[in-house]
Amino acid sequence: MSQDPFDTHQHRVPLTFIIPAYNEEAILAANVDRLRGCLKDREITAYELLLVSNGSTDRTVEIARTCAVGRNDLQVIDLDQRGVGRAFKAGMARAQYDRVVCLDLDLTIDLDFITVAAAALETADIVIGSKQTGGQQRSWVRQLASAAFIACTRRLLHLEFTDYSIGAKAFRADSIRSYLPHLAEQSAYILQLITWGQRDGAVIVEVPVWCDDRRKSRFNLLHEGLYRFGSLFLLWLQERMVKGTRRDRS
Repeated sequence: MSQDPFDTHQHRVPLTFIIPAYNEEAILAANVDRLRGCLKDREITAYELLLVSNGSTDRTVEIARTCAVGRNDLQVIDLDQRGVGRAFKAGMARAQYDRVVCLDLDLTIDLDFITVAAAALETADIVIGSKQTGGQQRSWVRQLASAAFIACTRRLLHLEFTDYSIGAKAFRADSIRSYLPHLAEQSAYILQLITWGQRDGAVIVEVPVWCDDRRKSRFNLLHEGLYRFGSLFLLWLQERMVKGTRRDRS
């Protein structure tokens, strides 16, 4: 994916990065350094990194706090329960800036997404980084499951977007703040934000990203699949009820 140029104004617009982490002691220090280097290379100096450990049982929090020593760009949030939705909400509660970029700690996407998303947030409320419209190196099982989920979201929720993973997403905080108390504690929060945002007239754009993710998933894929499809069906029911209520009032 080619990098969108940042003008002088965009360079000065501060960014909050929310990065959930669960038992990532093996990659944490190296990838925090890699992300800092990426931001420096792109001359992005106004930012904060919010690394949110959700229930880690290894040295994730200890290593993250070491990475923060002597620096003012990294805050470590230590939650005692798992849940990437819970991590996202904790990060949003601490975010200083209106423009929020969400990344997976493994940094498997092309980090040009950061500059593209930041530029898109000039006019958009939600930015979706899409592996489907970009490219991906992932297992066929994960690609097949994603394709099935996307097809179901189109059928049930009439969404035309192609990626509902937790990484490579960006938001204007003011545009989603009212949804935060109602978000799921697990990964369904992304689908909720996109569905509610579209329903309420948010400007949502999708940009292609390249993803190379061949390491073992941090989720139990069977449990995650059942959870996501179950959450999709529940959200469909809720949206039908909302539409029915609005029709009754009109």
